[in-house]
Amino acid sequence: MIDDNPTDVLLIKEAFALCSENYEVYVAEDGAYALEFLSQQDKYCHVPRPDIILLDLNMPRKSGLEVLKELKDDPDLKSIPVIIYTSSKTKADVRSAYRSHANGYIKKSIDFDDCIKIANSINDYWFSTSTLYEP
Repeated sequence: MIDDNPTDVLLIKEAFALCSENYEVYVAEDGAYALEFLSQQDKYCHVPRPDIILLDLNMPRKSGLEVLKELKDDPDLKSIPVIIYTSSKTKADVRSAYRSHANGYIKKSIDFDDCIKIANSINDYWFSTSTLYEP
């Protein structure tokens, strides 16, 4: 999860914990840190490759759209599904995300029951129905 809002991170982590105890949710607080983490270089050489990425659009240092473009331009990272998970639902943001090859777009909720529904939906589709790419 790439998100700078600790409340949003806590809500979705707790929601995923209710879906399954098998989830390990790693969090990057900004886009620049996320790219370092995902490139598995230096101190991150032993971190696992994520199955999916939840990406907020509004972050410090590097925006979610900038991160998305860099991920989808990187031959080693572009196969990781990126789901935009943000508070914005403007047509311009949705359009920009999909034009930059986002795999999904979900509006955040501050209601915990909604977060559980979102986590269950992600779990049902990405980890049960869909077959994820394994390098």
